[in-house]
Amino acid sequence: MKKLLIGIAFLIIFLLIMLPFAGIAVGAFEQGPGAFWKALVRPEALHAMYLSLIIIVTVTALNAVVGVYLSLEMVRGSWIGRWVKPVVNALIDLPFAVSPVIAGLMVILLFGPDSLMGAFFEGHGTKIVYALPGMVIATLFITFPLMVREVVPLLQEIGEQSEEASKTLGAGPWRTFFQITWPSIRWGVVYGLVLTVARSLGEFGSILVVSGNIMGKTQTATTLVYEDAENFDLVSANSVALVLGAVSIAILLYLEWMKKRKEAQMHAH
Repeated sequence: MKKLLIGIAFLIIFLLIMLPFAGIAVGAFEQGPGAFWKALVRPEALHAMYLSLIIIVTVTALNAVVGVYLSLEMVRGSWIGRWVKPVVNALIDLPFAVSPVIAGLMVILLFGPDSLMGAFFEGHGTKIVYALPGMVIATLFITFPLMVREVVPLLQEIGEQSEEASKTLGAGPWRTFFQITWPSIRWGVVYGLVLTVARSLGEFGSILVVSGNIMGKTQTATTLVYEDAENFDLVSANSVALVLGAVSIAILLYLEWMKKRKEAQMHAH
């Protein structure tokens, strides 16, 4: 029975992941390596990948700072009361329950040109919707829980005894964090960052809604694949999709390597 379940699991993985990815690879090189390379170096593809990189770096940096701070406040802080904490927990998990398309629509409703905040920002020369800031906000909303849900359990597990002892000995908050707290949560932070990068790289629904998918301006790598497929340029679509898939696989393999390294270090201690 166990072998049968394992076999079914491998069959599902093969049919849903490996076979489609192999199909993308075949489609990308259908007209030879030259066509594959040409699809990647065309101006619209280079701009789309560059814009995706900007979004990934920005969102990952914001998640690292805000996610770790909120995690500390959720577990150690006093401003989030006992009755407020369940509400904050629910809000953190909201992106897991809301469709990315709805997330993009929420950004338009909040920061669109007809909204109060959108009019305020545009009046000060900053466009949010159909521009980079709106794309960053939408991606940040989708990826925000990933960091918090990695760090909070670690903070709960290590407790507060070591941190309180450090404070008793005269260490300040920053020194306590970097010498006591950080070594215990760093792997969780790294996991959160890696997951954020992978999720940001593949985000499509919210970006498509909030960006307008304007070629050369607000088009990311994922929305470029969508447009290429819509225009029946399947070689170009498969080429960009192959690069995105390969990067995502490399990120996940790196995550697995880090997990094994962490386990090895824990056994060594």
